[in-house]
Amino acid sequence: MTFYEKELNRIRSIVYSNEGQINTVIGIRNYIENNYDVNLNLDLLSNIQCISKYHMLRLFKKYYGQTPRQYLIDKRIEKSKEQLKNGISVTETCFAVGFESLGSFSALFKTKTGKSPTEFQKEQLSRRKIAKEF
Repeated sequence: MTFYEKELNRIRSIVYSNEGQINTVIGIRNYIENNYDVNLNLDLLSNIQCISKYHMLRLFKKYYGQTPRQYLIDKRIEKSKEQLKNGISVTETCFAVGFESLGSFSALFKTKTGKSPTEFQKEQLSRRKIAKEF
């Protein structure tokens, strides 16, 4: 084994020292990605990976820099932007991406994007109209 191979193995053992943790948080993230539109909570997410919800919170924050809830909200906002761009109403979008209240959806959307869902949609639709004219 060459010096470089030894160094690669040494670095790999440090970076990937706990592959189980990495696989756990990736599994949770993938579950959120595929099920962002349903009611997700810590108990459900931790049961999926058979892990304590508090340990799951620490691991997720360690690897992704945010809690699963924050990640879920970001995913829902991202998906709602897509739907609003496609002309789907604000109310339909709100419930389609998993929010239970139009008020909380609008407040979170404005906090994350700086615009209300209606303002965002109008802006996107006018951009699309201008782009079609050229």
